[in-house]
Amino acid sequence: MSEYKQSFLLLFQVNISIFLWHFDVVQEPLFVDPYAGCFVHPDVQMDLKKCSHQYCLATKFIDDKLLRTVNHIDGLKQVVLLTDGMDTRPYRLNWPTSTVIFDISSERIFKKSAEKLQGVGAKIPRNCLFLHVPLESSDIHHSLLAKGFNGNQPSIWVIQGLPVMTLANFKEILLVASSLAMSGCLFLGELPAWLAETEIGIKPSAEEWMNKLFMSNGFRVDMIGYDEVAKSLGKEVSPGEYKNILFVAEQLQFSDDQMEFWRRELQRVEEEGDEEGFEEL
Repeated sequence: MSEYKQSFLLLFQVNISIFLWHFDVVQEPLFVDPYAGCFVHPDVQMDLKKCSHQYCLATKFIDDKLLRTVNHIDGLKQVVLLTDGMDTRPYRLNWPTSTVIFDISSERIFKKSAEKLQGVGAKIPRNCLFLHVPLESSDIHHSLLAKGFNGNQPSIWVIQGLPVMTLANFKEILLVASSLAMSGCLFLGELPAWLAETEIGIKPSAEEWMNKLFMSNGFRVDMIGYDEVAKSLGKEVSPGEYKNILFVAEQLQFSDDQMEFWRRELQRVEEEGDEEGFEEL
């Protein structure tokens, strides 16, 4: 089975759930996605009870946090989306002018999905830029920089739907974000809860595990309860187990580019001081 078919089968129910949740289940949807339907075959039938309400709550929370954040950033706005390759956010959200969106996902899935989205008229907002970075890149850090990412400009990072296979995979992603995100930037989204269960020895609580993992990469993290999101929206969480962790993390340390900038500034000040001292002599 091809990589596209495997990923599509794993994530198919999520996209269908969003589509059905919006148009068939509630009179007042959490959000409207006019494009998710292009991933649903017209002959598909499924049990609506299996639709993931928590996923929709998380998507609404992430959408709102994203837009609030980028709308308060002056100048260039950089958004990094770690996705399954079928994310409709670049097309359906009302991005402000000068937003640059980087999508990190499987290249094969992204290309097929882009064709479907273009086929239903999906377009990136005017004066915004949408760039794809293949998840298969041997060096995602370098690939982002090659696409024009600037570590001296604000950014916001989102992970939802990305097929994280191992804890090591996510640690690599977190390291990239830690190196490129400026102090004060946000990293938010959903992680599979099983990642917290891969520790060897005494199992820490999910909160302890998240704090340790993110703080070791310079982020202060808060776990967000799905029930809290539902309550803020006047909704109730549907019964049933949902094995994801919703979080928001803030970068506390400087990016590599910021560190380099201050290193050069310090060097310049020292050189100017040496020159002034020489003139006095």
